[in-house]
Amino acid sequence: MSATDVAEPAVVPKSEDDIKMNDVETEDEKKLRAVRQVEFYFADSNLPFDKFMWTLHTANPEHWVPVKTVASFKRMREFQSLGNDWVVDALKKSEELEVDEAGENVRRRTEVQPPKGQFERSVYAKGFGKEEPGLQKKLEDFFNKYGKTNAVRMRRIDGTKEFKGSVFAEFADFKSVSAFLNADPKPTWNGEELLIMSKEAYCEMKIKEKGLTGKAADLRRQNMAGTGRKGFNAFAEMAQKEKGGKKNKDEEKAKQEVYLEFLGNRILVHEEDGGSVKPEDVPYVKGASLKFEGPIDDVNFDEIKGTLKERFARAPFVKYTKGETSGLVGFDKVLSEDDIDFVKTNLKTLSGKEVSWSVPDEDAERAFQLERAASAAKRVLSFAQNRDSKGGRGGRGGRGGRGGRGGRGGRGGGRGSQRNGGARTGKPDDSATASTHDDQAGEKRKRAVEPDGGPNVGVRGQGVPVVQSSKKAKTESDS
Repeated sequence: MSATDVAEPAVVPKSEDDIKMNDVETEDEKKLRAVRQVEFYFADSNLPFDKFMWTLHTANPEHWVPVKTVASFKRMREFQSLGNDWVVDALKKSEELEVDEAGENVRRRTEVQPPKGQFERSVYAKGFGKEEPGLQKKLEDFFNKYGKTNAVRMRRIDGTKEFKGSVFAEFADFKSVSAFLNADPKPTWNGEELLIMSKEAYCEMKIKEKGLTGKAADLRRQNMAGTGRKGFNAFAEMAQKEKGGKKNKDEEKAKQEVYLEFLGNRILVHEEDGGSVKPEDVPYVKGASLKFEGPIDDVNFDEIKGTLKERFARAPFVKYTKGETSGLVGFDKVLSEDDIDFVKTNLKTLSGKEVSWSVPDEDAERAFQLERAASAAKRVLSFAQNRDSKGGRGGRGGRGGRGGRGGRGGRGGGRGSQRNGGARTGKPDDSATASTHDDQAGEKRKRAVEPDGGPNVGVRGQGVPVVQSSKKAKTESDS
């Protein structure tokens, strides 16, 4: 999920020399950054347009959201090593958010309101060059020199997602907009003067360039004056419900959300690429993988799985490319010292060649887990779609019909290995399961659908953590 760090407005913009990315940051400054990040997640400019955040916000009747969940988001991970108590202590300094008495949940202090004046409080700037690591944060720091920002959005080319070198920045007040547009000297980036203007002026410039008039020009203005986001809009959803608009059962069924249970985490599966997960939604689980190395040029996956099934209830996920001298094995849990000793003792050789076993470094294990989750997501989505379109277990003809246990809608890949990007990945024989919350079906509706998730893959919002009610929500009217 994208986000911005929002800083307090400055009376006089600092020079580029005053703000260095490698400056030593104090503890209070770090906590302020963490608070501003969480405030952005809950802000009017983000919360109603972020489906996952809105689901978290509405899952509890008093709108409490677990701090641990928020702290796991991509832009908050740099603070995770400091501990949950550190994050809670930082959030207690916020004037926009409140933490419950147990220090476990956080929520807004006010009701969500449709954001007003976003278009008028937004500016356009061009001349930021090509994208590089850490550019988003540098851009946020750059605009925050002129005042408090609600959002800094890098503009990208449709299809390729390549950065255009230009940005839309939304300030929190008109004073900051004026400070940016009328800055003297004019804003520069890497010593080069930027092309800057209000978002409204940019919109009129594009309308003139394209020769738009009448309804076409009005439509362009309406699109530009919108929230800047495509897709989910909580206000539109609520308006639809108020009008009594209800989707028919087929539409509702088609929109069911599919979740993957992976290493103890429930992860939303997206339909892109035939099933995918967002990397930021896949928490890193340390110590659930092993690496083997030796003078090998091929590996028999059945040798690994057949040996390990004596110890592990779920068959492992094996990654190995023929001709390589090393590979990875992923498990469905964090390994104990006894588990590791079992593997080393019982798999001293592979394909007749002596191998050594070790714990992979964090970067390698993280990349491996992302690959496992991506592979699992494709199988989960395939199973869910086959189940919905072919009547579940028995396909068109019921239990014994097409798409049944042995047909296309069956185990989704079965046993053995497959080619995947030049590498062979050994799929486990006993995979995770999917359910439809049909009490009558119960355990009988569970089927093998993905290589190494947990025991259940749910639908319809099961990934949202349950939060117990704490106290009645406060509300404050906008002044």
